[in-house]
Amino acid sequence: MTATILKHEKFGATPPAAATAVAVAPAAPAASDDAPPVRRHVPLVEKYGDEIAGFFRAAIPVFFGLAMFVAIWAMLSAHSTLPGPLKTLHSAIAIFSDPFYRKGPNDQGIGWNILMSLGRVGIGFGMAALIGIPLGFMIGRFRFLARMTSPIISLLRPVSPLAWLPIGLLVFKAANPAAIWVIFISSIWPMIVNTAVGVREVPQDYLNVAKVLNLSEWKVFTRILFPAALPFVLTGIRLSIGVAWLVIVAAEMLTGGVGIGFWVWDEWNNLNVEHIIIAIFVVGIVGLLLEQMLMLIARRFEYR
Repeated sequence: MTATILKHEKFGATPPAAATAVAVAPAAPAASDDAPPVRRHVPLVEKYGDEIAGFFRAAIPVFFGLAMFVAIWAMLSAHSTLPGPLKTLHSAIAIFSDPFYRKGPNDQGIGWNILMSLGRVGIGFGMAALIGIPLGFMIGRFRFLARMTSPIISLLRPVSPLAWLPIGLLVFKAANPAAIWVIFISSIWPMIVNTAVGVREVPQDYLNVAKVLNLSEWKVFTRILFPAALPFVLTGIRLSIGVAWLVIVAAEMLTGGVGIGFWVWDEWNNLNVEHIIIAIFVVGIVGLLLEQMLMLIARRFEYR
């Protein structure tokens, strides 16, 4: 090969490519489809940036609102006999350190009072739902029944809840069923009205198709009326639970016994204003939790 190269150099010719010694890098192996993909490290800020920004956009106004509320409360307490935020906080810590104590029939922890009030609300509200929701479906379905019950509902619905308490005491002869009666009669109206409106909002074309298919009344209810009116029903339930929880405090103040309303009245008689403020916050938080729970259920069954 050396002789050949010298020969070509002698005659001024270029050596053939086959004879030229060239260092060629080895070819890279072909990428396999089974090779694992290269994962790029994504910073947390880039990955959850929108969620973090959304959280702060929602939390900052709430924080400033609560701070302003506490500041106004502190200013008012500094110029009056109203207990301040710190004093109320210390009392709340003492109360909730043992919320389920028992020292007698009328001296029990705030936890027992809340549970007793929730029990009364559950019984009265459940009875109102068992009667009000089916009645609302019938009122919305049959126009004759709607015209017949309209003046009665219009007359009784605006009556103050506490106006029903003497009737309950007269009929039941006891404070506990009278309080349940007040919850029942106060929370039944939103369920009746909203359920009836939801049934009336069902498009007439759906009912015409049901007539053509010769569906039974039960099929019409389960396949057409109930799914279409369910959002209205849940709205009525949410409004009713708010009314029921609002009424129980006032009813228990008048009837006595164990309950958050009676606890507020008893603390007023003992001039424990800090405990009254704590009870106000407790009532508000429990009512908010009940409403939020029903709103979650309403979103779960939203068929629109």
